[in-house]
Amino acid sequence: MKRISIVFLQAVIVLIGIIALFILIRFPQTEGRAKDLDLISIYADPLIIYAYIMSIAFFIALYKAFRLIGYIGQNKIFTPDAVNTLKSIKYCAIAISVFIVIAGIYINITHHKDDDPAGFLAMCMLTTFASIVVATTAAIFEKLLQNAVDLKSENELTI
Repeated sequence: MKRISIVFLQAVIVLIGIIALFILIRFPQTEGRAKDLDLISIYADPLIIYAYIMSIAFFIALYKAFRLIGYIGQNKIFTPDAVNTLKSIKYCAIAISVFIVIAGIYINITHHKDDDPAGFLAMCMLTTFASIVVATTAAIFEKLLQNAVDLKSENELTI
């Protein structure tokens, strides 16, 4: 791939990370029930803390995707490091989907009876589906890349 394409893709991943970090910091302050709270009370909410813990897997997956694009740019895609990077992305996507399902169950059980959690649960289903798609895609590419790495190492041994 051309160097400009690699830099562009890596810049997009960095931009996604910056936007996600901005949302994680700013959203709790603008959320409806946080209008009358101080900053400590806003960020001490168990669901907000849970979202920050879940975001660790998201940022690890972004970093691994950044590294994978770097491997592509260096023509080192058919290496065990690239396979391990895809495996890490797969595990992060699975962890994110599990975290989201647990958050949806928690909200469904603990929501106020006058409140309707349907919007939140719909978002949980959508993001869980997206995470499962990412995990499945990473698993497929991991298997293909592992086969290519095995074939490459076998060809190097036969010469």
